[in-house]
Amino acid sequence: MASGLLHLHNLLRWVILILLLVALFQAFTKKEGLKKTSLFLMIAAHITLLIGLYQWFVGPMGLQLIRDNGMSEVMKNSVHRFFAIEHITGMIIAIILITMARGRAKKGLYAPASWMLLIALIAILVSVPWPFREGIGRPWFPGM
Repeated sequence: MASGLLHLHNLLRWVILILLLVALFQAFTKKEGLKKTSLFLMIAAHITLLIGLYQWFVGPMGLQLIRDNGMSEVMKNSVHRFFAIEHITGMIIAIILITMARGRAKKGLYAPASWMLLIALIAILVSVPWPFREGIGRPWFPGM
C-alpha cells in the first residue's frame, strides 16, 4: 500500500504542475476558465496533501525518521532534512497559496491570484525531489 500511495503521490505531482501552469496562463491573461481550473488544481493539491501527510506520519521518511534519529541529527543530514522538514513545509506553503488563489479567482481578482499561483509554483519546484537532485532524487514517473 505504501508503494502505491507513493506512486499516486508522484503522479499527482504532474497533474498539479500541468493545472498550475494552465491556471497561471489563465490568470495572467484574465481568461474565464480560471475558476474551473483553480478548483481542479485545489482538489488535486489537497488530495496530494492528504496522501503526503499520511506518508509523513506513517512512512519511514517523516515523523519516524525524527523519532529514530532525533531532530538534531535529522537537521544535520541534508537528505533526512529534506524529506522530514523541507518537502512538507514547502508543499504546505504552496497548497495554502493555491487555496488562497482559488478564493481570489472565484472573486475575479486575477492579479492577486496570478502572483499567488506563481509563488506556489516556485515553492513546488523547489520542494519536489527531482531526479537530478543528488541524494534526494526520485524518478520522473513511478516505477522508473
